[in-house]
Amino acid sequence: MATAPRSLDTISLCSTVSSCPDRNGFYGGFQRTDKPKEPLSKAQIIAREKKWLNMIENWSIYMSKNYKKIRDRCRKGIPKSVRPKAWFYLSGAYLLKNRNPNVYKELLEKPGNPATIEEIKKDKHRQFPFHEMFLDEQKIGQIELFNVLKAYSIYNPKVGFCQAQAPIAAFLLMHLPAEDAFWVFVSVCDVYLQDYFIPGLEVLQNDAGILEGLLKKTCPPVYRHLQKHKVEPLLYMTEWFLCGMTRTLPWDTLLRVWDCFLAEGIRVIFKVALVIIGASLSRHKVRKTCTGLCETLAVMRSPPEQILEEEFIINNMMRLNLRVEDFQIEHTRQKARRAKQKAQQDGNDSGPSNGRRNMPTL
Repeated sequence: MATAPRSLDTISLCSTVSSCPDRNGFYGGFQRTDKPKEPLSKAQIIAREKKWLNMIENWSIYMSKNYKKIRDRCRKGIPKSVRPKAWFYLSGAYLLKNRNPNVYKELLEKPGNPATIEEIKKDKHRQFPFHEMFLDEQKIGQIELFNVLKAYSIYNPKVGFCQAQAPIAAFLLMHLPAEDAFWVFVSVCDVYLQDYFIPGLEVLQNDAGILEGLLKKTCPPVYRHLQKHKVEPLLYMTEWFLCGMTRTLPWDTLLRVWDCFLAEGIRVIFKVALVIIGASLSRHKVRKTCTGLCETLAVMRSPPEQILEEEFIINNMMRLNLRVEDFQIEHTRQKARRAKQKAQQDGNDSGPSNGRRNMPTL
């Protein structure tokens, strides 16, 4: 069973708990907000909803002939009333569900691996504990979260259950009926975050190298600072990537990011990470106060609130000077680097058995 290096059940002791939920259902926690959502006019809302409903009705045509229109509308933000259905289609979950009728129900009827079931039971109460859906074990949220995680562990026994999956499943259940949420969850785990949750976290390690390479291109001063203080990417990006930013971003920002993520894939998580890193450490004055690894990590893990605001993240994501080719180049580079490291390791392992290892080739 793969687990994230950092514990995912930390709840801030300083959280203020209100007697009334906010507009997103939070009684407390950092994702609670008392700020009203800046309203669009009724005419704008209706116009956007009509556009989205028309796209969904003609989904295969738009996906094959006008995907750019889907992508651009996702970047603008999906209307709240349409978001559940849009996510269901964007992720391809509607195809999975159509191809696998009754499978979710059948999975729920199976007992599952006893050890995995116990892990899920221990973990389900830790997800969004200040949200109205997950306040206690009797709430529908915890019941459905257990069902979705159990069903997936049986559906894909190679992965089983990873602690980092739970906040993603809980997040989806806040927007979709349980069966639909399950199939979106399957798509996210098996396609968008493919192999992220298997033991060894090899794909995440590879993506850490890609993130480092992209940071060198987009923000050289920050890249040099992190290199100087030996701040490895896995020290700060693991939870961001494994949990799809669900435990990092304010709620409104998170929804907008997932609108883009389900349309464009893992590149969106890379871009959000680059914005957070770059904006947190962009000022020379800030870098100067970060005299070592610990000080640097503290800044990156607790960036100023304005950096995580919806418009800041989305606008700066779009301004990053990154092409699809840049991701492909870094992916190829990291793949070659890891292959070389593996070859060196294999050579060392098969070397003379005199108690000494061969020195790696420089």
